[in-house]
Amino acid sequence: MSSDRWIRRFHPGADAPVRLVCFPHAGGAASYWHPLSAALSPAVEVLAVQYPGRQDRFFETPLTSLTELAAEALAALGEQDGRPLALLGHSMGATVAYEAARHLEAGGRGCARLFVSGRRAPHLRRPEAAHLLDDDGLVAHLTALDGTDTGLLADPEIRALALPAVRADYAALSGYLPGPAEPLRCPVTALVGDADPVTAVADAGAWERYTAAGFDLEVLPGGHFYLNGRQDEIAAVISRRLGALV
Repeated sequence: MSSDRWIRRFHPGADAPVRLVCFPHAGGAASYWHPLSAALSPAVEVLAVQYPGRQDRFFETPLTSLTELAAEALAALGEQDGRPLALLGHSMGATVAYEAARHLEAGGRGCARLFVSGRRAPHLRRPEAAHLLDDDGLVAHLTALDGTDTGLLADPEIRALALPAVRADYAALSGYLPGPAEPLRCPVTALVGDADPVTAVADAGAWERYTAAGFDLEVLPGGHFYLNGRQDEIAAVISRRLGALV
């Protein structure tokens, strides 16, 4: 089934009052969200998106369109079950989550809140050329972001498995052009590390223009992967913002 390929429920919670769909970063996988899923359970059921081209979907061709990624993930979710649905994405995943929110609203469904983490607002375009680097250059780029186990990437076999999906994701970022759109009708929370080398605090704050329903900015200590090892704190931020829903 499509949902079995695209969606991971690490802590199933049919009785949870709200669902949170989580989109990984470039090169990331659904398993990145396992700690947060545990921290939010049972109040929030986390649905972690597994992009094609990684882990158990290794033999599938990665998608190179962020809008297509968003649409395919939502199609796998199927119809909403009556519970509020919130969206969270980190880095590249923040842009995919934004496109998912747009898709939901265009279909008349909407979402309870959009959380965008470690990503500048869509109109703040910067050159995205990581996918053009050679293998050593790409590994060095990932190492600088401090989100990947560099010991694993020293293994040639693991490199051969991991880097094609990373390149595809960065190619998708390079080709992403946000179309004109009305501000979202859901509130938006932007999260960012205070020492993020690729997303300045002001650039994260620029997401404010993308909602007509309220915006807030949460600045946390750390770099681009400030979330690592801090799932309880991030879970508290999410729970506070979801308010009466949880």
